[in-house]
Amino acid sequence: MRDPDALIARAGVRGDPDRDQHFLVDDRVLDRLPTYLEEIDAETNHLLEIGGGTGALTDRLLDLGDEVTVVERDPDLAAFLREEFADAIDNGRLTVIEGDALEVDLPDFTASVSNLPYGVSSEITFRLLPEGRPLVLMFQQEFAERMVADPGTSEYGRLSVSTQHYADVELVETVPKEAFSPPPAVESAVVRAVPRDPEYDVADEDFFLRFVKALFTQRRKTIRNGIRNTAHISGLADPDAVVDAADEDLLGKRADAMAPAEFAALAELALEVSGLEDD
Repeated sequence: MRDPDALIARAGVRGDPDRDQHFLVDDRVLDRLPTYLEEIDAETNHLLEIGGGTGALTDRLLDLGDEVTVVERDPDLAAFLREEFADAIDNGRLTVIEGDALEVDLPDFTASVSNLPYGVSSEITFRLLPEGRPLVLMFQQEFAERMVADPGTSEYGRLSVSTQHYADVELVETVPKEAFSPPPAVESAVVRAVPRDPEYDVADEDFFLRFVKALFTQRRKTIRNGIRNTAHISGLADPDAVVDAADEDLLGKRADAMAPAEFAALAELALEVSGLEDD
């Protein structure tokens, strides 16, 4: 495996915190990341990496997968990856896409392992989750803890419900600041997401996610008040009709005590009795 510090030296770059660049340089962490896919027997035919940097993780993914696609927004780093891994590109095993991971067309990948740019980690995650592929992603630790949180805990929120709508998620490893160059200001953590269908049905996924978002803007209020106060976010045409139709015990809860299935049932009821303003 290529030495991460040597890669940085050959690239002639330094990580730039102002541009959300923190290169993962700890060999032990780099070596472990692909194993989180192997543990679940994930298909590794075509691996996707968001934020290739200088290629330390790319090198390890090439050792695991048949084909790897790397998305890198920094033109200089993208050019370095093409030079450093020219052999893998020539034999069709590696594709380097230069561009923003939120804007480029993504390939038909089978799994993703990525050290995400933290500033846009949420947006990228919710681009990847609907694809229904196993994910092993590096986040700020606080963000990761919110993704995997259970109802009734202080970390539980919109992020928890939205993430767990798509996948079983597990925090598999915490990563110290010293594993990066330069070290970020916060600790990091690795989350593995294994896609599965939720245990509930939703007729309109966009509305369900928007409804969850709306109620968590009022997380300290009861669900009754949350429904009434957030029609401008949820788009409900008649929030009072939802309150009149919903179970009284449910209306007395707060959003952070509601399981995803309860949100789903309430969202279905809301659409049935109220509808949306633009319908």
